Amino acid sequence: MYTRIKLVIVLFFISLSTFSQEGIPVYSDYLSDNYYLIFPSMAGASNCSKLRLTARKQWFDQEDAPALQTLSYNGKVGERSGVGAILFNDVNGYHSQFGFKATYAHHILFSRDEVDLNQLSFGVNVGVNQSQLDETDFQNSGDYDPALGNIEQRASYFNLDIGASYNLLDFSFNAVVKNVLETRQKLYTEYESDNLRKFIVSGGYVFGNADKILWEPSLLYQYVDKTRESALDMNLKAYKNLELGQLWAGVSYRQSFDGAEYLNGSGTGSQKLNYINPLVGFNYKNFMFAYSYTHLLGEVQYESSGFHQLTLGFNFLCKPQKYECNCPAIN
Repeated sequence: MYTRIKLVIVLFFISLSTFSQEGIPVYSDYLSDNYYLIFPSMAGASNCSKLRLTARKQWFDQEDAPALQTLSYNGKVGERSGVGAILFNDVNGYHSQFGFKATYAHHILFSRDEVDLNQLSFGVNVGVNQSQLDETDFQNSGDYDPALGNIEQRASYFNLDIGASYNLLDFSFNAVVKNVLETRQKLYTEYESDNLRKFIVSGGYVFGNADKILWEPSLLYQYVDKTRESALDMNLKAYKNLELGQLWAGVSYRQSFDGAEYLNGSGTGSQKLNYINPLVGFNYKNFMFAYSYTHLLGEVQYESSGFHQLTLGFNFLCKPQKYECNCPAIN
């Protein structure tokens, strides 16, 4: 019974990650000044070119635990265009995926001068993912299965993401449709969906005194078309300017609207995925460092360790004049 409960828990907690058969899992890394990782329309939207490296590790005390690394760049080209590129590596036990995305974005500035922010942006990602299933260790379990080839299976997929963003002074709104195309899966033909199209929208507002503390509440909602699963992120960040740079911290709470059943000894219970994610970061000149920790909530959990994520960033080719707004993602 313990093995069965453990299996249910594992499948439950990584359910949002398995949507990533065709892309990067949506965690809280976008809050580390990395909205471009989700929204292609943010490529070149800032007044700086941005280079971001993230590394996420789950369950340090478990072998073959999920891990994700991303490397992204985005910047402005000319007056109204932006470009970007993303490399990612996502490993989850015997399954892994490696992918590349190239981005083009176009920005329309409605304001009369360059210091008032009123910008509408459109962007598209063109991406290729390669999924891999490593079966070379399956036979070591002692249970021979003629259906297993003791090989590494690979399959590649092509897809598009299309999105839009609107930034008006201290207000921001982003939307994207990921995996627009219907693609036939080949690696797990019996179990995989033809497509895992996902819709994501987010919005936020910054207020406060720039000489004291700025506050940024925001929301992010995601919905998977094929499985009708959805989740909501509720976020709050605070920014404080110091002599050496800018210190910022925040907290994110994710609530899934779909759950899973499990055996509790006397019957069955159900639980929805929800977790809290504190994060802290510091901007020093053109460099940025951030750390976040994810703590799962609920009665049923898989071990006690959480998820750790580090982000390193570098801004360059910045415009000398910033927008006159409280807009950390843009300025």
